[in-house]
Amino acid sequence: MNGKIDELLKILSYEFNDISLLKVALTHSSYQNENKIEFNNERLEFLGDAVLDLLIGEYFFKKFKEFNEGLLSKLRARVVNEDSLYEVALSINLGKYIQLGQGEFKNGGNRKSSILSNALEALIGAIYIDSSIDTTKQIIMRLFKNRLSEVVNEEYTFSFKSVMQEYAQKQEISIRYELYDAKGPDNDKMFYTNLIIGDEILGSGYGKSKKKSEQMAAYNALKKLGEIDE
Repeated sequence: MNGKIDELLKILSYEFNDISLLKVALTHSSYQNENKIEFNNERLEFLGDAVLDLLIGEYFFKKFKEFNEGLLSKLRARVVNEDSLYEVALSINLGKYIQLGQGEFKNGGNRKSSILSNALEALIGAIYIDSSIDTTKQIIMRLFKNRLSEVVNEEYTFSFKSVMQEYAQKQEISIRYELYDAKGPDNDKMFYTNLIIGDEILGSGYGKSKKKSEQMAAYNALKKLGEIDE
């Protein structure tokens, strides 16, 4: 196992102060049960999940300053989910280093999405306990760089205004966006927009540009109409 651990540490570009934390992070419950040992990676998985939520949430909080809680939650969920974690785990060949019971290993446990994604969360939890939030953040940003870029690019190309326009056409109704306020200096102005159907304000939004404020207004209108999930 030591040789394998050295390989993983090189991939992570991280040296553990307490190497036993890494051993725990890589120990599946099936290995614990078969070998009658006292630990598995489930507690570290719990912690790593919380750390991921925090740091990925912080990334989007700073990246999209005009987005409300609902939009930020959706963005985070597109990164912190089993499929994304599985992709990252595969990218560092994590299955090679997980300790599994013989039965689980024969069943292909080192390639299972759930086992790999959980082990990645446990690994993140172990790094957090072993180091600091800043060090953990650096590693997470490096591991999730590609997925974060994908989500950001998707967000910049996706338009709630287009979805709202399609809805309006299907319902044969007319919508309009009304800029009702703009605050702040020219180099840091915030725009406020209402989306209006008839005389009713269906959604309001704000942003660093008119377009972004209209996007948020469209999102909130679609949410009110039940066209997108909360």
